[in-house]
Amino acid sequence: MLLILFISFTSIIFFPIAIVLWLVTYPFDRQTHLLHLFTCFWASLYIWSFLPWSVSVTGREQIDPKQAYIIVSNHQSVVDILVAFTLFIHFKWVSKEEMFHWPLIGWNMSLNRYVRLRRGKMSSVRGMYRACEKHLRRGSSVYLFSEGTRSTTGKLRPFKEGAFFLAKRLDLPILPIVINGSNDAVPKGSLSFHGKCRIEIKILPPVQPKAEVSVRELTDSVREIIRAHVVEEMATALESSVS
Repeated sequence: MLLILFISFTSIIFFPIAIVLWLVTYPFDRQTHLLHLFTCFWASLYIWSFLPWSVSVTGREQIDPKQAYIIVSNHQSVVDILVAFTLFIHFKWVSKEEMFHWPLIGWNMSLNRYVRLRRGKMSSVRGMYRACEKHLRRGSSVYLFSEGTRSTTGKLRPFKEGAFFLAKRLDLPILPIVINGSNDAVPKGSLSFHGKCRIEIKILPPVQPKAEVSVRELTDSVREIIRAHVVEEMATALESSVS
């Protein structure tokens, strides 16, 4: 409850700063690099302030700051959004449209020109593809949770093909990211913030799509790359090998 109150209080302070920053930088920063960095700080503050949670990152050397990526990761908890911001790399979120209606935080998402998606509506899906392609061509990475929704068990759900279609179409590398431990912080369907929790982010080597590999094959291969590093999947594999 205290964390929710803290988020509400700080949002009232930070959103006006975001507006000023957007107004000042818009003429020379149309892709909102500086506003996104401020948003990374804003989101990371909640991770840093909640002392029972710790976030560690490995694999930063895999990222070329001059390269636009299609970033894909697993999705275990609402906390994953805050966790991804602690990377402090430039990207545009693909997020469900409802998030943009949240007071202050959602309005800041609009200022950042993150990408809206209304599930189950094909016109929205096509608009999402157009917006992602536009950002990627302008040098901004795009971040998607390829499962489409959070996992209730920590194990990977099937991956949707959208991110991989974009990678093939634009011949851009995919940056796989694995998030472990966030399910213990705030499980799906809950607003209960659990106690001590260690969250780990692994940035894996980029995957360059090959002409001879289909979108479906690319989707499945990247899913397997991520699955090999998900703790719940590793535990299941170990149990199977023992039995």
